[in-house]
Amino acid sequence: MNDEETRLLVEAIQEHCGVTLSVQSGFFLERRLNPRLVALGLSSYLDYYQYLRYDPAGAREMEELVECITTHETYFFREQYQLEAFSEEILPDLAERLKRSRRLTVWSAGCSTGEEVYTIAMLLLESGLFRGWNLRVAGSDISRKVLATARAAVYGQNSFRTTPPALRRKYFVEKDGRWVVRDDVRSMCSFGQLNLISTERFRVLGPCDVIFCRNVLMYLSQEARHRVVEAYYDRLTPGGYLLLGHSESLLNVTTRFDLATLQKDLVYRKPLTASPPSLR
Repeated sequence: MNDEETRLLVEAIQEHCGVTLSVQSGFFLERRLNPRLVALGLSSYLDYYQYLRYDPAGAREMEELVECITTHETYFFREQYQLEAFSEEILPDLAERLKRSRRLTVWSAGCSTGEEVYTIAMLLLESGLFRGWNLRVAGSDISRKVLATARAAVYGQNSFRTTPPALRRKYFVEKDGRWVVRDDVRSMCSFGQLNLISTERFRVLGPCDVIFCRNVLMYLSQEARHRVVEAYYDRLTPGGYLLLGHSESLLNVTTRFDLATLQKDLVYRKPLTASPPSLR
């Protein structure tokens, strides 16, 4: 892959999903995308770029490209300290503030194979704060393949590396050496394909009280991060929470969120009184 082919593919990927790669990513792209050239019978990466741009099947192939370059590493109860802050501090706050409506919606953006979504649902049940409530945990990802895994809700041993054994016994059913999420947990959860830079589609989720977007923004361009975070702000209810990965922040992205200092984590919170859109 030459420098011009690298540049064209990097631009196409960023335009499609906001993921930013450096112009030195030629070796990475070549290694990941060579099987696609073979599958399509194409002789160069310029031909592949033109296929993406101009062939009627190019949009579908772009989905295959994204599958090739993204990593879907996840597991249940990931980043335990943040989940403890969610369970011990955020959920009691929401239970008190939303006790009249008795409705709670949590969105896991970039949910991969679904472990985070089911973890959230289990924590809601474990809290004991929401009996009789309308609880909804929505998961979204750009990848249709990982969403198929999420909907199937069947997991192997690697997904349980930090799961307390008692919770696995309580919320899963063992079947043929694998573990199936219990039906009452699955009934709280839904999954949908969503490209995060298609922010106009966020409205289908309705108002959200908590948004988990962990280890996603770090892969996006500055412009895409700003666009996505502004849309998160609009989707959150007043006082709602945005939880990012431990290495992510909203520095130089937006000033509209408050930084909430919890005992076990720092998270972002939409003020109870909304602020106007931030300008860059």
